[in-house]
Amino acid sequence: MNILHLFIIFLCNTIHIDIYISCQENMMGVFKNGLVSAPKELNSPSSSFHQHEEDQDQHPLKHFLKSYTNAFSISFGNDVSLALDPSSQVQLPQQRLFCSMDDIYCIFLGGLNNLCTLNKQYGLTKVANEPMFVIQAYKTLRDRGPYPAHSVLKELDGSFGFILYNVMSKTVFVSLGANGEVKLFWGIAADGSVVISDNLVAIKSSCSKSFAPFPTGCMYHTEGGLISFEHPKKKMKAISRVDSEGIMCGATFKVDMYSKTQTMPRVGSEANWATWGV
Repeated sequence: MNILHLFIIFLCNTIHIDIYISCQENMMGVFKNGLVSAPKELNSPSSSFHQHEEDQDQHPLKHFLKSYTNAFSISFGNDVSLALDPSSQVQLPQQRLFCSMDDIYCIFLGGLNNLCTLNKQYGLTKVANEPMFVIQAYKTLRDRGPYPAHSVLKELDGSFGFILYNVMSKTVFVSLGANGEVKLFWGIAADGSVVISDNLVAIKSSCSKSFAPFPTGCMYHTEGGLISFEHPKKKMKAISRVDSEGIMCGATFKVDMYSKTQTMPRVGSEANWATWGV
């Protein structure tokens, strides 16, 4: 870990100022069980038989930092850890951006074609990047906006995936674009924590068989759980998944087009990203 990484961690943990990093990297978010309550179908019944004993007590963050020696991490007590590896030698097709503002942290993958229009709509400058927009949109809807989050996400033109964490409210918000160009995976580690990453190797080493691709066109919120922002009135259904060895893995999730949620989220001051996520 170099001096720049140490300085960034110092800023994020002790001085609450606006910062952002632009880099290409592997990334991981680790969330305490309960803060992110993954669907039970994500937990593979085979994991206990295929995860090595020496890995049972090892935190997923340690797996990541051991594999990527130049990575640095930011932790918020025992609740959340965010890890980044800016030194990857692989030329990734999408940008990875990190931003922190007002105790809200965001990792953004991909890019938005209509970012300039969105920045103008939300009162940001032309130089604001994608995670800065996501944080500003979150703050606007949390403080003033009755506009449901699924409607905001539908307005994003491009390939994207992001993880947002609000330190003060301990709220997690995750979303992945519908076109499938950006990949995210999520899984359940041996200690029950939920791991989200764009690195399949890191997910497998942390979660054994209890992982799956994060569903496209969907979002997860601490209060609202997993829903489709493309079809918010429809329920999500689990699809069983077996790997090449015939072992049952964590389930994938798709929209059940024949279903319907019992109630639509309220439209008003309580229906925003900070409380529900839809």
